[in-house]
Amino acid sequence: MNPAAPTILLVDDDMAILKSFACFFEDCGYRVLTARDGHEGLAVFRRHNPELVFTDLRMPGMDGLEFMGALKGLSPETPVIVISGIGVVADAIKALKLGAYDYITKPVFSLSELENVARRALETVELRHEVSALREHILTGKLGNSEAFAGIVTQDDGMRRIFHYVETVAPSSQPVLITGQTGTGKELIARALHTVSGRTGDFVAVNVGGLDDLVFSDTLFGHMRGAFTGAERVRDGIIAHAAGGTLFLDEIGELADASQIKLLRLLQEQEYFPLGSDTPRKSTARIVAATNRDLRAMVDTGRFRQDLFYRLCIHNVHLPLLAARKGDIPLLLDRFLAEAAESMNKPLPSVAPELYPYLAAYAFPGNIRELKSMVYDAIANHSRGVLGKEYFLRAMGTGRPAAPAATASDDVLATFSDPEGRLPTLKEAEEALIGKALERAGGNQGVAARYLGITRQGLNKILNRKKRLSSPP
Repeated sequence: MNPAAPTILLVDDDMAILKSFACFFEDCGYRVLTARDGHEGLAVFRRHNPELVFTDLRMPGMDGLEFMGALKGLSPETPVIVISGIGVVADAIKALKLGAYDYITKPVFSLSELENVARRALETVELRHEVSALREHILTGKLGNSEAFAGIVTQDDGMRRIFHYVETVAPSSQPVLITGQTGTGKELIARALHTVSGRTGDFVAVNVGGLDDLVFSDTLFGHMRGAFTGAERVRDGIIAHAAGGTLFLDEIGELADASQIKLLRLLQEQEYFPLGSDTPRKSTARIVAATNRDLRAMVDTGRFRQDLFYRLCIHNVHLPLLAARKGDIPLLLDRFLAEAAESMNKPLPSVAPELYPYLAAYAFPGNIRELKSMVYDAIANHSRGVLGKEYFLRAMGTGRPAAPAATASDDVLATFSDPEGRLPTLKEAEEALIGKALERAGGNQGVAARYLGITRQGLNKILNRKKRLSSPP
């Protein structure tokens, strides 16, 4: 049994119903606890705190209504589904008024409907938890697990909001769709989501772009011996390897029509068929998909199934372009320079100051991946001294920006290189240095303060002081 599976408590004095329900839910992949009456049910609930409770209404000792009232006192948010006979529907309605999530009648119900009711109740609980967590994030402004995002270099407020959202939806079992252009860091976000989720299984990634339906099915679902020519032994698919963990499907927008149908069934039913098998298997992997395509536009033109799209994007994370995160460019440059120098066993070079304005003005169509490629290529070609801008301009090619126009800060700072020129005053030098730092940092005061060797608070004080002095009385 998967330890990450939801736990259901079944309370009923009818052993035949108790056993049949327990076997059914265990086959569906749930962890199941049982109790014969309300008193035993409360004791089991206190020990194990299950996510969902089914209870009969008519039981000796403590009946279902009494049990539910006591349970709501212990855990008001836990959904309770009551089981009533056909002749006691009035009691079921009374239970709904007391806070029951739903009721079912016996013996006239199907087991598939039983699972649907359980799934809807658990999804409601997840939604409540997400809303509560999001409210907490908004109020505190703090990440609960900042270490999970340590591999994503940023000081951007928009990225921080994305981190908060990822933390909010991570505990859910619902699918997540990560969108954004190539090179924006979709897999990094998927790995962070898996880490924050606390799921005990592995993070398994696969690129499904360009796979035909047979290869897709065999890769995800596996096959039985003799399923097709060359299938000489049983092979588990990657869904089995991701049990209790996260299955990351990259380039989901390239998926063939037939494969889209199979993925939809997996998402809806949490089950799949290995090739050559007539027996379904349950999946406990959480699905996270990513694409650089506009799936909504593909739905409009009939190239992507609408039902699959809405099933995938229950939670949607959209990553911004690097060009929209100008303040992160110096930070990413420092990170990639250190990584590249270490990987090539070279000393870490200093960077020519004139490089930063060019990077800030460049559109970076390949986003973070393009910047990383530029840095590694520059380090590979660099031998000694200051790392100049020529390596980067060559990589930018025809898309490189024009040289930035000279500013008043440049004029003041240029006087230092002229031995005969007038030295600037302290006030002029301070203004020039701050102006140049803010220019290089793309207006990001935190990055500019880092260039100047002071704290952000210190820079704010200087800027506020200058603002007060320049304001008319």
